Amino acid sequence: MIGSFFKKKNKLVVRKRSEHCISRANIDPDALKVLYRLANAGYTAYLVGGSVRDLLLGRVPKDFDIGTDARPNQIRRLFRNCFLIGKRFRLAHIVFGRKVIETSTFRRQPETCDSDNGVYQTEDNTFGTPEEDAKRRDFTVNGLFYDIKTFSVIDYVGGLDDLARKTIRSIGDPDIRFREDPVRMMRAIKFASRLDFLIDRASQKAILEHHADILNASVPRVCEEVFRLFSYNSSSAAFKMLWEYKLMQDLLPDIHQYIEDSGGQKSVLWKYLAALDTLPSDEDGMSNGVRMAVLHYPIFLELLKKAQAASSGKRVNRQQLARQALQSAANSLRIPKACFYTAATLMDVQRRFTEPPRKGRAQRFVMNPVFPEALTFQRVLTIAEQKDSDKLDQWLEFYKQENASRRRSPRFESNDTDSADKANDSAEPEPVPQRQRRPRRRKTRTNQSQTTRQSGKGS
Repeated sequence: MIGSFFKKKNKLVVRKRSEHCISRANIDPDALKVLYRLANAGYTAYLVGGSVRDLLLGRVPKDFDIGTDARPNQIRRLFRNCFLIGKRFRLAHIVFGRKVIETSTFRRQPETCDSDNGVYQTEDNTFGTPEEDAKRRDFTVNGLFYDIKTFSVIDYVGGLDDLARKTIRSIGDPDIRFREDPVRMMRAIKFASRLDFLIDRASQKAILEHHADILNASVPRVCEEVFRLFSYNSSSAAFKMLWEYKLMQDLLPDIHQYIEDSGGQKSVLWKYLAALDTLPSDEDGMSNGVRMAVLHYPIFLELLKKAQAASSGKRVNRQQLARQALQSAANSLRIPKACFYTAATLMDVQRRFTEPPRKGRAQRFVMNPVFPEALTFQRVLTIAEQKDSDKLDQWLEFYKQENASRRRSPRFESNDTDSADKANDSAEPEPVPQRQRRPRRRKTRTNQSQTTRQSGKGS
């Protein structure tokens, strides 16, 4: 049954140390510790997945995942800082401070079956060999292994050839793999846009045929993948591919319709996303609220124009229009409420940047927690609309001055000192009060009974 996934059998390719560019100097030191400890204990230990792909491309990996033939409990016995997670299949999270090295036992592709509604399903994951583990992964470029013992790259699925061709190719039949997990269609777009690769024809055809299956996927997973499309400064290419492969009409129908009505490939939305890509994705003020605001800002402008034309000069409720623009995404993706309200606020308050900052109201505005995000959002709009940035620079300078003066103020310093003193005071153990013995009431009860008898005799 496993063989039905693959139209052709790939030959095992092993590239020795002298034939590839991966160096241990570019691998996270904590990941190396895990690899070496597993190898010294007699287990097979490979660096797996996207980290091998990125190292071969000369990129800096975000995460370093490890595959091994050691079982989860065996991994836990080797590492005191190991925590096992998961129900269907146990994963080992080896923690180094805030860093987590995810270590998993090699798995194999489970038996396949077709349900009554035609959606491909699988049973629970089971342990397997390194080759079986490689073939259960999503794309060939993610199925590469780096062996810490021999320093060689191991390829069971043709990933090295696809890296050279700059191609995203599904491991196995994409018609089956995308029905098995529809989120893989979004992941194909994410990797293609992030790496500037092309999706192979078979996978393109499968996405166009099965794009509606994305509605069967878990909504939280889909929402997470949508936010990941913004990463690595590739949102313009990613959302353009999402629209071209019909996934946009299933996930974000309002944005799909706006793109269709505003010129398709020439839609103004691509300018705003391209401007967002020019800013560092990890800078202060960059958040999912900013990204959602940029994605929906053209729709907000359309609603604002219609409302202003119908208002006959009256003031328009911009906050309500912003929420209306975001409502479709809130319903289909269930984006977090904090993200929703932040995006709505950014589209509302951006009009404040049309005037230079002045003492008073501007001071309250720059001290608002949302101001860094508002500043980033306004910078995106300035770049996209090719406007003069003088006023924006004034706001940035005013923000820096207010922060500096606030830190120098005696009230700010005294508050910090008081809070530190309180923290120190609270750290001291308080004396434990001695337990008081309850007074004996035996004598009192005797007196009460005597009084009752006497009162009874008198009556």
